[in-house]
Order: sequence, then structure tokens, then C-alpha cells
Amino acid sequence: MAENEQLMEILNKQVANWTVLYTKLHNYHWYVKGPNFLSLHAKFEELYNLANDYLDELAERLLALNGNPVATLKGSLELSSVQEASGNESTEEMVQGTANDFAMIAKELEEAIGLANRIGDDATADMFINIQETLDKNIWMLNAFLGRR
Repeated sequence: MAENEQLMEILNKQVANWTVLYTKLHNYHWYVKGPNFLSLHAKFEELYNLANDYLDELAERLLALNGNPVATLKGSLELSSVQEASGNESTEEMVQGTANDFAMIAKELEEAIGLANRIGDDATADMFINIQETLDKNIWMLNAFLGRR
């Protein structure tokens, strides 16, 4: 497979990841309970808005490269590394799950950055780096919330 095609597959997987995360973070936003409700309700809203922005940015980059972004929930679930919410997570599981999903995506982006750099696609590499930087910050914040950093 040509490296350009491989990069488009990676972009599409990220479209799928952020599609699933968008729904998963809505689930957490709606169903979080307990003494941290106010802060986590707002945080999950912030994160699903971020997911929406990344979803659009990634899909539009893929379209600019003449790719075809996945545009159905079924297709997204088939391609995504991110698993959908079960619907009965505890508050701590919601926060830890989000941190884990972000860490998984950040790791996938490391490989993607290398590929984009190898083929000279600076725009895609920069986009991946910016997403990864935001993920790293949120991973730190979510782990701090859990008392793990």
C-alpha cells in the first residue's frame, strides 16, 4: 500500500475515533452523577465539543486529500479503536475511560505524525501534533482529577 493511502486510512480511523468519542462523551455528560457532577458535566461538554471540532477537521483534511471519510455510526464503530460506552459506568470509570481513550489516540497519532512527516505532508503532521498536544494536556488533567498525577 502506498504511504499516501496509508495516511488516508489513518485519517479515516481518526474520524471514526472522534465520531465514537463524540457520542461516548455525550453519554458521560448526560449520565454523570455524584458530588463532582457540576465540574464533570461541564468538562464532558467541553470534551464533546472538542471531539466535534476534531471530527470535522480530520474529515475535511481527508476530503482535501481526495479521501472519503466514514460518515455512518456503523462504519465508525467498525473502524474505531475507541469502544462505545456501556451506559453503566461509574463516575470514576467515565473519567478513567476518557483518559484511556485519549492516551490510545495519542499513541496512534505518534505513528501517524511519523508517516505524515516521511511523505512530506506537513499540514497533516501539524494537525496531528496539535491534537496530540491537547490530548496530552487533558490526560494529565483527568488523571489529576483521579488523584493519579
